Amino acid sequence: MREDADTMGDLSRKNVMLIITQDTKQEEARFVREHLEGAGVNVVHLDPSVRRDVGGAEIGPNAVAAAAGSTIADILALGHEGQIHEMMIAGSIRAAHEFAAHTPIHGILSVGGSMGTALAGALMQSFPYGLPKLIVSTMASGFTKPYMGVRDIAMMNAVTDIAGINTISRDVYRNAALAMAGMAKGYDGLPVSGRPLVLMTTLGTTEPTTRAIRQALESDGCEVMVFHSSGVGGPTLDAIAAERDVALVLDLSVTEIIDHMFGGLADGGPVRGTVGMARGIPTIWAPGNADFIIGGPIDAAQAQFPGKRYHKHNPHLTAVRTDLADLERIGDRLAAMMGEAKGPVAFFTPLGGFSSHDSAQGHLYDPSLPPPFAEHMRKAMPQNAQFHAIGAHFNDPSFAQAIIAHARSLLGQPAMVAA
Repeated sequence: MREDADTMGDLSRKNVMLIITQDTKQEEARFVREHLEGAGVNVVHLDPSVRRDVGGAEIGPNAVAAAAGSTIADILALGHEGQIHEMMIAGSIRAAHEFAAHTPIHGILSVGGSMGTALAGALMQSFPYGLPKLIVSTMASGFTKPYMGVRDIAMMNAVTDIAGINTISRDVYRNAALAMAGMAKGYDGLPVSGRPLVLMTTLGTTEPTTRAIRQALESDGCEVMVFHSSGVGGPTLDAIAAERDVALVLDLSVTEIIDHMFGGLADGGPVRGTVGMARGIPTIWAPGNADFIIGGPIDAAQAQFPGKRYHKHNPHLTAVRTDLADLERIGDRLAAMMGEAKGPVAFFTPLGGFSSHDSAQGHLYDPSLPPPFAEHMRKAMPQNAQFHAIGAHFNDPSFAQAIIAHARSLLGQPAMVAA
């Protein structure tokens, strides 16, 4: 490392970590650094180059390799770009955290192609929520999920290749530098609230009940984080449940589990919903949105799920109605998951419909399905789980109140004093 906290310049200024490989992007690195410093922040340049060490970076290639427990020569001797890249990712993450342990970092900015974006994304994902994170990338106009993961990472399309400064890239890099400087200056790094943390899933089709629950628990003094179960929200909830002190999980939208089972678009992965229960976090389940699988455009949905009922939600998404056999499969999956819970777990199911689509005003209404599903769940429920069948629609106030009452019992008191 070239500098430490004592030689960073003006210690009253915020510090931005800049990630650019100078062996291929020295001109861009110098340009971005000048604009960051011109905007009033200090720069900590982490350079994970492997071809050559240009010099001038606060955390240079040799320091990155050393943090990975190796040397640049030994890493290059691996002779495989994937293995080399993995070593530099590991070294970059460790070097960044070693630096941040003694000098506060107020934002992270990277500029790169696919390899640089993969490295920067992995590094940014290792830092906490709230810390400003921005990637300028040639990959930003395509599939970004691997780089962002479930963190609050912003991506900006580089537009042109990262190959010199032109009239477009000049503005892109300058805008990125100014945006990051502004975010870093505004970053306060406040700790978590200290209030009991409740995590909840929802979709717009179950929003009336989840809103009522959120407002009730917030009035009790809880911090309630709500996640849209569209494929990323649930895994984000799981990630937070794995690393924070969570008082209660309310998994009230099972869309991501259904779509994993049936091949829908909002697939949350094979462990969706299991993380909090494995930690012993009290969990309440409800089959919100169990009435449909999320398919693509109507023609594609009809081809993928033939013989079903369909609701064209928009030109890109189709709600595909589940039948009783589907619901029983879903119920068996949920029951098996709850059987592995290491803490209190309960299941609430409505007898009047699972979402706004499955209502008298909806497009997929079938009042014959919720009662036999409830009976199937009653029989499938593991001994460690409580079961509650409520004679109401999911979005009825009485269903929300039943969950609120049980949530308050799990949180330890009927109404908590606001912090």
